Amino acid sequence: MLNKLQAVVGRYEELCAKSEQPDFYADPSKAAKLLREKNDLEPIVECFQRYREALQEMADAQELMGDPEMKAFCQETFTEAKARSEELYRQLQLLLLPKDPNDEKNVIMEIRGGVGGEESALFAHSLFRMYSMYAAQKGWSIELMNYSETELGGVKEADFIISGRGAYSRLKYESGVHRVQRVPETESGGRVHTSTATVAVLPEMEEANVQINPADIEMQVYRASGAGGQHVNKTSSAVRLIHKPSGIVVACQEERSQLQNREKCMRMLASKLYEIEQERIDSEHGGLRRSQVGTGMRNVRIRTYNFPQGRVTDHRIGLTLYKIDAVMDGGIDEIIDGLATADQAEKLKNSQ
Repeated sequence: MLNKLQAVVGRYEELCAKSEQPDFYADPSKAAKLLREKNDLEPIVECFQRYREALQEMADAQELMGDPEMKAFCQETFTEAKARSEELYRQLQLLLLPKDPNDEKNVIMEIRGGVGGEESALFAHSLFRMYSMYAAQKGWSIELMNYSETELGGVKEADFIISGRGAYSRLKYESGVHRVQRVPETESGGRVHTSTATVAVLPEMEEANVQINPADIEMQVYRASGAGGQHVNKTSSAVRLIHKPSGIVVACQEERSQLQNREKCMRMLASKLYEIEQERIDSEHGGLRRSQVGTGMRNVRIRTYNFPQGRVTDHRIGLTLYKIDAVMDGGIDEIIDGLATADQAEKLKNSQ
């Protein structure tokens, strides 16, 4: 690890020197890329510096421990510095873990009602509201791509983009089956029903990131519609794209123009094709790109929302919170923090 850290320090010092050159900003895109790299390395360099200071403090205390008058003080100093160095060492191990290259990207989220009929659609709407409120708390923006309601206000399907720095790094853990246990509004007998909704999270990709042959795409246009199939647009502005080799179908109807809807569809298609390619690469290498905590396969039940008991349980890490109202209002940071920590621990174990 020491060799890695010294290499990081060397690269950081090199970038600092480059950033002070008069012609550094001659190429703005290159300068921005180097500054991002410098900013990414800075926390590692600072932590390494504190680690070396702690080691030096231990060495100094040990050297003076032979003096009887200084022994108690030096022993206390040594113990404190040792504890600090061990904690900093753990931090450095985490900082040196390979980062998911998509962590800083925007995300495309897809929510679908699952098992449970109208109640599953109402729960899907609750999840859409939860993620919308979470995005607002983070200062992120939401763009709707495709939103289909039921007559009772539930969501058949909701496709949307959440834009903001680090959005994917936080929301990537949300992929999977979400289960709800509650008394539906349509239930007169007061019985608790169990329903599900599925969530998929993809890093947003531009067409430039994925090779897409225009000849492989079939484009269909239709009129955008609202709840119950009532047309809300008299022109055929909604767009559906079919990628013939993979069978992937994407649609967007939220923009007024056909061109804008097609552009959003292409972004969604690029993201889906990227995910398929990553899964193929992972399969060939006999491993997963992310640990089991972070994969969130959409057919795996990841979380239960039990309204009668007021609890939310994430089954991947065994975390239960008795504050369901706060969670449904977007307060999911505590869950995501737990998942991120477990994910780091799993990666750290695999790297040793």
